[in-house]
Amino acid sequence: MALQISATNPEHPALLLELPWQLPLEEWPEDVLVPLPRGISRHVVRYARAGEEVIAVKELAERPALREYELLRDLDRLGIPAVDPLAVVTGRTDGAGEPLEPVLVTRHLGGSMPYRSMFETTMRPATMHRLMDALAVLLVRLHLAGFAWGDCSLSNTLFRRDAGAYAAYLVDAETGDLHPRLSPGQRDYDLDLARVNISGELLDLEASGALHPSVDPIAFGQEICARYRGLWEELTRTSVYPAGKYHYIERRIRRLNELGFDVAEMQIEHSSNGHTVTFVPKVVDAGHHQRQLLRLTGLDAEENQARRLLNDLESWMATQDDHAPGDPLAARPEVLAHRWVRDVFRPTVRSVPVELRGSMDPAEIYHELLEHRWYLSERAQHDIGLDTAVEDYITNILPKARETLAPAVPED
Repeated sequence: MALQISATNPEHPALLLELPWQLPLEEWPEDVLVPLPRGISRHVVRYARAGEEVIAVKELAERPALREYELLRDLDRLGIPAVDPLAVVTGRTDGAGEPLEPVLVTRHLGGSMPYRSMFETTMRPATMHRLMDALAVLLVRLHLAGFAWGDCSLSNTLFRRDAGAYAAYLVDAETGDLHPRLSPGQRDYDLDLARVNISGELLDLEASGALHPSVDPIAFGQEICARYRGLWEELTRTSVYPAGKYHYIERRIRRLNELGFDVAEMQIEHSSNGHTVTFVPKVVDAGHHQRQLLRLTGLDAEENQARRLLNDLESWMATQDDHAPGDPLAARPEVLAHRWVRDVFRPTVRSVPVELRGSMDPAEIYHELLEHRWYLSERAQHDIGLDTAVEDYITNILPKARETLAPAVPED
C-alpha cells in the first residue's frame, strides 16, 4: 500500500512530505525533532518540524487514528479548546517493506506545556489551584458540548496562558465520544476518571520528589470534582429574569466570582417572558482586569475596581441590541465600551458633586455606586436603577462618610 496523507487542508500534505515516514517514530533523527516536554502516553509521541510548523506525531492503529482525527475536527467546529488536527498518515512501510503503524498529526499549541510538566516544577499551590480551575472549565465545556472525554489526565491536557488568562486544552481524544447530550451518569463517570487519573499522576510526582510538599494528591483530585460541580450548577441552571430584575444578573455574576471564576463573556437571549442568561467563565491571572479595562475603555483602576467595572460593562453590552443594524463595527467590544464610557460611566460619575467626592477617583466613585445599587436592589428585590442609587448615595451615604473621615475639631 502506498503512503497516503489524509488532510482537509491541501497545504498540510506538502508540509509533511519531507518527514522520514519510513522510520518508526522512536528512530526519527534529532535534526527533525523538536525537544519539547511531553506527558505520559500509551503511544509513541514526538514533536517534529514541518516547514515552519511544529507538529505532534502519534503512532496508533489506523481506525483509532482516523476516529480521533474526526473527533478533534468536531471539537474545533464546536469551539472547544483542543489541539488542531492536521492529517492522518497511512500506508507507511520501512526499508524492508514491512508495515509501520499509521500516525495522527496535530499542530503543536504554541506557548503550551502539558499539565504534568507544570506540576513537576516548583509551582506555588495557589497557582496550582488556578490550573485546576482552568481544567474544570475545560471539562464543563466538553460536557456541555456532549463530549465524554474518557481519559482526562494531567498528561492529556495542555496549559497555556494567554493575555493573563489560564486556559486548558484537550490533547488526546482517542477515548472520547461525542453525543447530542450527556446524561448525569456519563458526566459523573467522566469526572470520576479525571479524579483518579489526576490523583494518580500527582502521587507519582510526589514519589519522585517533584511535587510541592504542601500539595495533597488525593485532595487535589477531589478538588477538581468540587470545582466542576459548582461551576456546572451555576452555568447550566436556567434563569429567566422578569423585567426590572437586572440585579439578578449581577447576583449570578457574583456567585461565579465567589467560586473563583470570572465572566469572560455574557449572552442575554430575549424570550417572551424574560431573559435567559448564559455565562462563559475564564480563569484569569493577577492584573488581568486592570489590563482589560485599560485596553477597552482607557480607564485605569485597581484590580478589584476594574473587575467590578468590567462586570458592569459586560452586563450593559449584553443588553445593547439597538446598535446600527447591518453595521458589524457597531457591535465590536471596543465600540460598545466607548459608548458605555460616554453614555453611562462619565454621566454617572459627574452626577456626584465634586465637593462630596473627597479623595475618591472616578473609578472608585463608580465602583461605590454600583455596590450601593446592588445593596438597594437586593433590599427592594427589584432593580432600583442607577439614577436612584446615585441619588440615595449622595443623600444618605456620602454625608456620613465625610463625617467619619473628617478630622476631629480640637476643643477650646
